[in-house]
Amino acid sequence: MARSVTYSVVPRRNPSEKNTPPKYYAQAQARGDVNIREMAERIQSTCTVHKSDVYAVLVALEDVVAEAIQNGEIVRLGELCTLQVSLNGKGALTEEDYTESLIKRAKINFRPGRVLANALTSLTFSKVAVKYTKEAEEEEEGGGEEE
Repeated sequence: MARSVTYSVVPRRNPSEKNTPPKYYAQAQARGDVNIREMAERIQSTCTVHKSDVYAVLVALEDVVAEAIQNGEIVRLGELCTLQVSLNGKGALTEEDYTESLIKRAKINFRPGRVLANALTSLTFSKVAVKYTKEAEEEEEGGGEEE
């Protein structure tokens, strides 16, 4: 498979300027997905470890990463990435007034490491047909703009 990121060109309107014509932007188009079994097969082909051993380690990695995140730990996956919990919520006027009920949600911050950052520096791109746009979906449903 060629190593390039596929994209299509899609129109996007500025929501604050609804009466202006749309501008066209690149939108990445996925070629598919890679699941944990496929990753185990790919890793097996690059080293001496058997696929079942790689798979077992990757499944265990899922569990260990989830546990570390639940413990509030920063997960550093070598040169690949760093994962850390961050919180969103409402503020209080004073520290004493702040309660846990003001926390509305937690999310995971993903920070790419050197390996992923370097992978982005040598990308090539290939234009493909549009697979999905919100505008195309609205037109199919009859929710497009009136003329």
